[in-house]
Amino acid sequence: MKKEKIKIIYEDDDLVLVNKPPRILTLPDRYAPEKFNLYSFLLKKYKAIRIVHRLDKETSGIICFARNEQSHKALNQQFESRIVRKTYLTLLDGNVHKKEGIIEGAIAPHPSKAGRMIISKKGKASLTHYKVLEYFKHFTLVEAEIKTGRMHQIRVHFESIGYPLAIDAVYGRRNAFLLSEIKGKRYRLSENQVEKPLMTRSILHAYSLQFEHPMKLETMTFQADLHNDFNAVLKQLRKWGK
Repeated sequence: MKKEKIKIIYEDDDLVLVNKPPRILTLPDRYAPEKFNLYSFLLKKYKAIRIVHRLDKETSGIICFARNEQSHKALNQQFESRIVRKTYLTLLDGNVHKKEGIIEGAIAPHPSKAGRMIISKKGKASLTHYKVLEYFKHFTLVEAEIKTGRMHQIRVHFESIGYPLAIDAVYGRRNAFLLSEIKGKRYRLSENQVEKPLMTRSILHAYSLQFEHPMKLETMTFQADLHNDFNAVLKQLRKWGK
């Protein structure tokens, strides 16, 4: 991973916010610590860095790190008390019937499939607010604000109401997005040519983060631009998938 691909959204003496590219680890891998990860990259750059929250490897978007212990403690308290506003963008499979809604299914680990979560009465309370931003012929672009931070919360919640992420190898119906799917008979490949997917990871982007600055005590809101793969899917949907 080239350093120039790690975009710093904001930095000061107390914190740093990054637009994490997809397929980049937040923390060092337990079994392969030499793999590129944000924590190690920022530690070299700033000499001292502390984890505040995490994003899954495939999820792109905004993530915050603290640069000293006092800021780390203050930010952790905000996340734990759920006053931080975390907003994501995702593309869903199908046309969501309600333009705005709330999903409250409790989430628990799958009893037999490691690393997978399910809706369960025995799970932890979970809350997701969503709003439709744009409809396509077979898909819906939504903004989702999570009030709790459960593992795979957005992916599990939307799957539970019948609208899984448009690309999700675990909870969805496809693990890649092909242009041929939306162009249909209009799509043409030359002889011996193989179609390359527009996107091959969970279509989820941490778009916005709002919290109180740990030292300045003022409300701050930050946003992270979509990455190329997500933009490519939306561009083609707006052209062929209306």
